[in-house]
Amino acid sequence: MNAESKNSFLNLFPLFSVLSDDEKFRLSSMMEHRVKSRYSFIYLPDDESNEIYFLARGTVKIGTHSVDGKEVIKSLIHPTAMFGELGLIGETHRQDFAQALKEDVHLYVLKVEDLKKIMRHNFDLCSRIMSLFGSRLMKAENKLESLIFKDARTRIIDFIKESIDKRGRRVGYEMLLKHSLTHQDIANITCTSRQTVTLVLNELKKSDLIYFNRGKILVRDMGKLV
Repeated sequence: MNAESKNSFLNLFPLFSVLSDDEKFRLSSMMEHRVKSRYSFIYLPDDESNEIYFLARGTVKIGTHSVDGKEVIKSLIHPTAMFGELGLIGETHRQDFAQALKEDVHLYVLKVEDLKKIMRHNFDLCSRIMSLFGSRLMKAENKLESLIFKDARTRIIDFIKESIDKRGRRVGYEMLLKHSLTHQDIANITCTSRQTVTLVLNELKKSDLIYFNRGKILVRDMGKLV
């Protein structure tokens, strides 16, 4: 991947808008472009946390496994997002896994130490990265509260609404979400079961609140989706 392509990607990435042209050039020279095939792992638990990833294409899930072997999806990563960044705040070995979903993913990879070098000379970049950590901490706390106070049906509906808010597009009076998730993936994100996800989606479809097929969810009226 040539320097021009790397610079074009950096210009799309909100985090790097605070960098000077010289800093962007230095950063692009440090980055490595990689392609991972669908369903392959980008990293696994106990791998060294010495690299940070910036997603250019595809979808990545970050997850872990419970003591009984059940997969729990902590977050979904979409293009122009950073992940695997805990090495910046002291993580030495991965606790989670990162896996591509149903299409190949294109990544830019940066060594933790290389990003730290630029952060030492750019306070605005440090501030943005710290804000990113803060946002993710609040998101984790909100998810914990949801598990405590909300039932399975509400968590599944909230997941649909939040996904549409972030990545949905309007089609007439309806909202369309294209995704790469199975019912089991949705269950692993919402801490429910595949059977519950299927039951809730079918119930919403029967009530004409949504229509869904593989890879698509169409919400008829966001205001009525409760």
